[in-house]
Amino acid sequence: MTIYNLGSINIDMVYRVPHLPAPGETLAAWEYSQGLGGKGANMSVAAARGAAHVRHIGAVGADGRWVVERLMEYGVDTTHITQVSEATGHAIINVDDAAENAIVLWPGANAGIDGNLIGAALSEASPNDVLMIQNETSGQQIAAQMARDLGLSVVYAAAPFDVDAVQSVLPFVDVLFLNEVEAEHLEVALGIGVKDIPVADVVVTLGAKGCRWYQNSARLVTDFDAIPVAAVDTTGAGDTFTGYVVAGLDRGMPMAQAICLATQAAALMVTRLGTADVIPDLKEIQDAKFI
Repeated sequence: MTIYNLGSINIDMVYRVPHLPAPGETLAAWEYSQGLGGKGANMSVAAARGAAHVRHIGAVGADGRWVVERLMEYGVDTTHITQVSEATGHAIINVDDAAENAIVLWPGANAGIDGNLIGAALSEASPNDVLMIQNETSGQQIAAQMARDLGLSVVYAAAPFDVDAVQSVLPFVDVLFLNEVEAEHLEVALGIGVKDIPVADVVVTLGAKGCRWYQNSARLVTDFDAIPVAAVDTTGAGDTFTGYVVAGLDRGMPMAQAICLATQAAALMVTRLGTADVIPDLKEIQDAKFI
């Protein structure tokens, strides 16, 4: 099967700082790096490194050819990544000594994805393939409805959180990923608890506390512990987790097994500085000494 991922592609500019800047503060960084990022790209790389066949649907500018090449190096099919006149999206990421981060996003080319590109990509899909979406691109509702009509499963990571975006795609979603804060916001917006959201499976990530799987179709809730590690950078950990869960499901794993694998991947990833470029593959997870 194939995972089609309508997702953002960013150039990440990462600054290591002694603490996150306060309002009005000018702060000197002591380390700088640049790499491939964006929630969508991170998820595609994670799923590909989790041994899934991934086709990314996205857009870059003329300055983004190298990030497309990087995606190809990591095993992602880039056939449906188009070049537009707008510059490639980017993220300015501050990471402090406690591994906390503060991120400023500029969408750039990610906002230039239209229905024609999405339709051309999904016209090649087969029933039982998967569409993965998040909120850093345009076209999520079009893609979700099209995927549902074609018989694909729809996986949605509702970040960055926007209540209107969530409500527009929720009727088409089979698996929903939220972090703890996003879950609280959605409960307030909908006026119902997570366990009553009309989605078969909802996974809420809880940071260092692990995650919680709401199997709403069966009215079951299961908690999973995180793996304690000395974190260096938590940027992209949730994306890594999501990509690995979806890859596991695509490979036929039960949800619980896919979550356990994804927990291992995210734990290893946060011990490294960076985003898509440092997402571990299956062999690295198997070789990790903390597992």
